[in-house]
Amino acid sequence: MGWSANRRILVVALVLTGLLAVAASVAWFTGRADQHNTARSPGATSGALASPEAPKPHGKEPGSVPAPAQIAEPVAYAKAAAVMLWSYDTRTTSRDQQLAGMREWMTKETEYADWASVAGQVPDPLLWSRLADQDQHATATVTEGHFPSAFKQALADDPSAITEAYIYVVTVNGTQRIGWSKGGAGAEERAVTLAVQCRPDHDCTLAALAPTVTQ
Repeated sequence: MGWSANRRILVVALVLTGLLAVAASVAWFTGRADQHNTARSPGATSGALASPEAPKPHGKEPGSVPAPAQIAEPVAYAKAAAVMLWSYDTRTTSRDQQLAGMREWMTKETEYADWASVAGQVPDPLLWSRLADQDQHATATVTEGHFPSAFKQALADDPSAITEAYIYVVTVNGTQRIGWSKGGAGAEERAVTLAVQCRPDHDCTLAALAPTVTQ
């Protein structure tokens, strides 16, 4: 279950203050449940189930999700998080393992963590099973990451606003390469807007994914 609209608005207002926060950022984090409608991978899938808690991995295998990046700079961390989100391997990783691995990237400050927006990227159990039947797997590369113009303008208007939650909005562009059994392969350009929390003297963590990409 995701946040209520009022709670999402409150969190965004802490990050992007004033009228800009209302006009620009609320649109990113409202209506999220109907926006994950694009493709066939954990990066963007239809029919995804956004469970409130990530299950623990079954068995001893950790799966293919990388450990959280130890990076204290927002754009660099967002790039690493995007690669994680766009990468998966159904040959070595169960759906539960995928969710559990992704959950490790999340901020532990629950008032800022929108786990549903991240978990919603993972296919539902039936689709994951079908992908596994085809040995589907994906890798990703990032071409660039940047602060969207609305976020930069908000910081310029009120530089102290970021010190409430230290949440930065970053858009990342890249390429996802998908392979499956019998030599099948494909690639597509990807983009995502993330909210990452980077408190001083701490590694960054993932807070949320925006329902639409903002450049």
